Amino acid sequence: MTASLPSEVQSVFDRFITTEYTTLDRKGQPITWPVTPYYRLGGGAIDVTTGLGYPKKAEDARINPHVALLFSDPSGCGLDNPPMVLVQGCAKIDDADLDANAVRYTRESVEKLPATKSMMPPKAIRRFFDWYYKRLYVYVRPERVYVWHGGDLSAEPELFGDHMEEVRSGHSEEPEEGHTNPEGGAAIWDDRIDELGTRHKTAVLSFVAPDGFPFSVRVPVRVDRGAKQIHIDAEPVGAPLEPGLACLTAHAHDPEFKWQVNFQVRGDLRRENGSWSLEPHKVVGGFELPPTSMFQRYKSSWNDVRRYRRIAKHELARRKDGT
Repeated sequence: MTASLPSEVQSVFDRFITTEYTTLDRKGQPITWPVTPYYRLGGGAIDVTTGLGYPKKAEDARINPHVALLFSDPSGCGLDNPPMVLVQGCAKIDDADLDANAVRYTRESVEKLPATKSMMPPKAIRRFFDWYYKRLYVYVRPERVYVWHGGDLSAEPELFGDHMEEVRSGHSEEPEEGHTNPEGGAAIWDDRIDELGTRHKTAVLSFVAPDGFPFSVRVPVRVDRGAKQIHIDAEPVGAPLEPGLACLTAHAHDPEFKWQVNFQVRGDLRRENGSWSLEPHKVVGGFELPPTSMFQRYKSSWNDVRRYRRIAKHELARRKDGT
């Protein structure tokens, strides 16, 4: 159904530098990371990738193919007032030929983000970066697409479905599957949470919809450090919010992707006194390229890089053994 979508929506898939990609882990926890989307106009799927050194984005989707892609950050896309678009779809993993995927990724990433070419390591030493360049591709075939024109959360989103004749009410009519209840336990706090509502005025809230698919939407946020709560300052029309496990992801990037930062907060989504909040249970930092010198980037990420290389080595050995 992707090719039948309005050109405005297809342009978002093609032109956005990042999309917020959500998977569900074994316990039903939504996990959202910003990734780069790759889409050809008229294509049947939207492609995203992850490195061999951090394969969880692909492995979770292999176990549960229900995923979501939210296009909510237009930085650097060059489109005038684009809509916010949510894609719910089914994922297929392509990791059969990691060397071919590395070649494809190098080509496509430079085509998509020309400024990143100067940031690539020289070919002579690129083998030391196999943990990054050997890619696992995730092909996402859309099942339903929600479009908030102008990013207006107070307006009913336009809904496009794989079976258009079944989409008459303006809401998904898939059968309910249920979702994981709040896990409970003590809330935690981390200094980085204080960036929500200040450095990051909005963040991406992800939860599990009644039909079992992840649902993501960008919302305004503010924090209450004393109460250890993150308040959701809007209830988007069309978002089937329910108490349960949730993820709140903040990220930012240079219009040419010369730097990017991101982190996520996982916890319980709760409704109290007529408003929604997230009780944080875990803060996870992502792979970042902070706006500093290349030397400082390598220095600050050295421990992470060592960990990614160990994981990549294990993944290669596992594939060689056929396990």
